[in-house]
Amino acid sequence: MNQNDIAHARLANQRLTGSEFTTAAEVVAWLVAVQAQEYTGAKAALGWRAGGLDDTAVERAFAAGEILRTHVLRPTWHFVTPADIRWLLKLTGPRVHQVNGGMYRRLELDEATLRRCAGVITGALQGGRALTRDQLRDALAAAGIATSGGPDRNGQRLAYIVMWAELEGLIASGPRLGKQFSYMLLDERAPAGGAFDRDAALAELARRYVRSHGPATACLLYTSDAADERSSVDLGGRRILKKKNRRRE
Repeated sequence: MNQNDIAHARLANQRLTGSEFTTAAEVVAWLVAVQAQEYTGAKAALGWRAGGLDDTAVERAFAAGEILRTHVLRPTWHFVTPADIRWLLKLTGPRVHQVNGGMYRRLELDEATLRRCAGVITGALQGGRALTRDQLRDALAAAGIATSGGPDRNGQRLAYIVMWAELEGLIASGPRLGKQFSYMLLDERAPAGGAFDRDAALAELARRYVRSHGPATACLLYTSDAADERSSVDLGGRRILKKKNRRRE
């Protein structure tokens, strides 16, 4: 297979040259996760990969919770499906918390404070309620939790509180309220799922990523595993490497 063949195969596997999919959920499930920091562009990326999928259809799927938007894999929003969100968060959330650690400390968001925030957010969202970030800010403020001022010079404290709650699997996207994004309890947007097996999750992520973005002969997954040495995940003859990321925080 030459470079031209590889390029064409990757376009085909990403469903950019033709697709059997017709829904946003099918596209997101195939790709595992779709970068959605820029919401309008992310919706277009789904539409390019499914026949007849226009902006209105993607918005309907998002509102209905057929696709969810949360911080996962790294400190940016991604579209994921309800079926995948929990194991992806368990697999990658600890690493994103490590990346965010410096900001948590700078913003004086210690474990006790964040657990207080979790209690307030849970109470505010119970009963299937969807609230905007500003409404969550008001609920936190009413409980005596500051979301601005003090160590927060750039309005980031609220953003990191909400991201922490997403990474903990407490909340995920709700329907848009007008033009504003909202949040709902994850328990009301996604099934609970079974027991978490880290190696099985690594293999699932690698298998589906290579299938939808490949071809590739090997894939190196940087993880927060305790092991320092490389080891491999067996994907039926295809070697998938995992190695602890040694980057200093």
